Amino acid sequence: MTDHKDKHKQDRRRIAESQPYEVGYFRKKHGLSQDAARKIIEATHGDRKKANEMAEKWRK
Repeated sequence: MTDHKDKHKQDRRRIAESQPYEVGYFRKKHGLSQDAARKIIEATHGDRKKANEMAEKWRK
């Protein structure tokens, strides 16, 4: 058990917009520009499932 009650496991369901590597991975995965990836992540409030769905529609 952790000594720090404020420390939690990483939430894999979210995309951390403040982390450049997360945005970069998302951008490369979907073949998007940096701006498009950030707009999608902002619009979905970092929800990975919704962001992936929106990115697929964005590319079509």
